[in-house]
Amino acid sequence: MAAWTPCPYHGEHRFDADRVVALWDRLHAGDGEPLPGDPAVLRAWAYYHEGDFQRAMMAGLAAGGAGITLANQATAVYACHLEPREATRQDLLLKAAERAGEQAAREPGNANAWFWQAYCVARYCQSISVAQSVAQGLGPRVRDALHRTIELLPRHAHGHTALGVFHAETIDKIGALIGSMTYGAKRDIGLRMIREGLRLNPGSAAVPMEAAKALVLLEGEAASEEAAALWAQAAGRDPLDAVERMHVERARVELKVQPSLRPG
Repeated sequence: MAAWTPCPYHGEHRFDADRVVALWDRLHAGDGEPLPGDPAVLRAWAYYHEGDFQRAMMAGLAAGGAGITLANQATAVYACHLEPREATRQDLLLKAAERAGEQAAREPGNANAWFWQAYCVARYCQSISVAQSVAQGLGPRVRDALHRTIELLPRHAHGHTALGVFHAETIDKIGALIGSMTYGAKRDIGLRMIREGLRLNPGSAAVPMEAAKALVLLEGEAASEEAAALWAQAAGRDPLDAVERMHVERARVELKVQPSLRPG
């Protein structure tokens, strides 16, 4: 396997198994992932929170069990934020989605098996045409997996946010009428999901940015002030790990280069 592009913040946030345990509730406030009991999985999570995503992915796969969730999460985060080659990004997302789907089949009560399947498929859809997505039946797969995530774990903030984004992007791409008829995509549901995600995980750096994007898609110029405030909120976070650091730095850069994102 080719070496992955390094995270620019790898090693700036030091983690070992004990630190992972101590910060677990804060690090996983958005996904409700259970604290693993396997020391090998805890070590793999330490690699992840430090920003060594490829090592985390490989260690998670080697550990198995709860390590599969970690492997899929590390793959998804790396693919979406650091992989520069489109074809490689797509391949990584599809492989992680396939693993997550197999995990969900084995463990139907595992909320994050459903979530990472939905997340990876949704991100893959962003890189292909609407026609390709429709032909492959990917929209219902994302929607249904996110519904299952929330049914299993009603406090899954990332699940609510992702479902809000799904409604927003569907309406943006194919229109409110066709989106509603084909996928059940509705503006009011999207807004409700977005606000619930923000309520459930107010300390997140990632959720406000996803929420801001979806709000603009759903409400246009009317949402610009709120969206700018959400980006500023993300930029002001004190990151706990390398993943949050990436989100915070992205928000800070965007606020500098896009005046429309600056709160008035």
